[in-house]
Amino acid sequence: MRRLYTLLPAMLIGLAALCAPSHAHEMSVSILELQELKDGRFMMHWPTRRSAQTENLRPVLPEQCEIDLGMIDCAGEGLVGPLSFEGLGAQQSAAMFRIRYYDGQVQMHTVTAGQPVVYVTGQFRGEGWVLFKQVSSTYIQIGVEHILLGIDHLLFVLGLIWIVKSRWMLLKTITSFTVAHSITLAAVTFGIVGVPERLVNALIALSIVFIGVEIIKQHRGETSLTIRRPWIVAFGFGLLHGFGFANALMDLGLPESSLLAALLAFNVGVEIGQVAFVFLVLALGWALRVMSVHMPPRAQLMPAYLIGSLAALWTLQRVAMIVAA
Repeated sequence: MRRLYTLLPAMLIGLAALCAPSHAHEMSVSILELQELKDGRFMMHWPTRRSAQTENLRPVLPEQCEIDLGMIDCAGEGLVGPLSFEGLGAQQSAAMFRIRYYDGQVQMHTVTAGQPVVYVTGQFRGEGWVLFKQVSSTYIQIGVEHILLGIDHLLFVLGLIWIVKSRWMLLKTITSFTVAHSITLAAVTFGIVGVPERLVNALIALSIVFIGVEIIKQHRGETSLTIRRPWIVAFGFGLLHGFGFANALMDLGLPESSLLAALLAFNVGVEIGQVAFVFLVLALGWALRVMSVHMPPRAQLMPAYLIGSLAALWTLQRVAMIVAA
C-alpha cells in the first residue's frame, strides 16, 4: 500500500481544527451527575470543577421534574422523558448526563449540538437477554462517542496507517493494537491493576511523538522495529492506550449488576469507531490518488512534523500537570 502522502491537505485541515484541546485523551465532555436517593428523588451535581466554557450550561429535564436547591423531584413518575442542555453549542459542543440509580445501575446519555435531545426510558429493567441488550446498546454508543472524541488515540492510529505499507500488515497491526488495549481495559475495569491517570495521559501523548519520529525515519530510508514489525510496537502501545480508555470508562461509571456486558459493549463501540476511522482515512487516500492530487516532496512530511509537534506540546502540558500536583 502506497504511503498516504496525498492526505496532506485533509490532515492539515483536521489538525488545525484539533489543535485547541491540550488534554485530548482526558474526558473533555462536561458531565452532570444525577444521583437517585432512597425516596426516588435525584441529587444533581457536577462531579468535577466546571470550566468557564461550561458555566452557561443549564439542564433541561422532563416536564414532570422540578429542580429545587439541587434536588430533582419527578412527582412520582420517575426520571423519564427528554433531557437536554441550554447553552450547548456556544462554547462546548457536547455534554453528558450520568444517572446513578439507587440500586447501583448507571446510565450515561450524551447531548451534542447535532443531537440536542436524548430520551431517558428509566432504569435497565428485565433479566437475562433483555437486560443484556439494554446495557449493550447504551455502552456501545458510549464507546463509539469516546473513540471519536479521543483525538490523541486517532492521531496514533493515523500514524500507524502511514507507516504500514500493505493492507495485510495494516490489518495485523490494527488487530494487535485492539487486542492489547482490550487487555488493559479489562484489567483496570476488574480492579486487577490501577494506573495514575495523569501519568498515563502523558505517556499516551509521548507515544504519538514516537510514531511521528518513526514516520520521518521511514521517509529517510532508515529502518527500525516499528517499520519492520509495526504490529509488535502497536501491541506495546496498545497496552498503554488501553489504560487511557479504562480511566475514562471508570470516570463515567459502570452498572455493577452488568459489569461484564457493559465492558464488552464499550470495547465493541471503541472498535466500531476505530474501524470506521481507518476506513475513512483509506477511502480519503484512495479518492485523492484517483484525483491525482500530489504534494511537493518538501511538503510530504509536514503532517508528521505537525502531529509530532502537537503531541510534544500535549506531553509537556501533561508533565507540567503531574509536577504541579
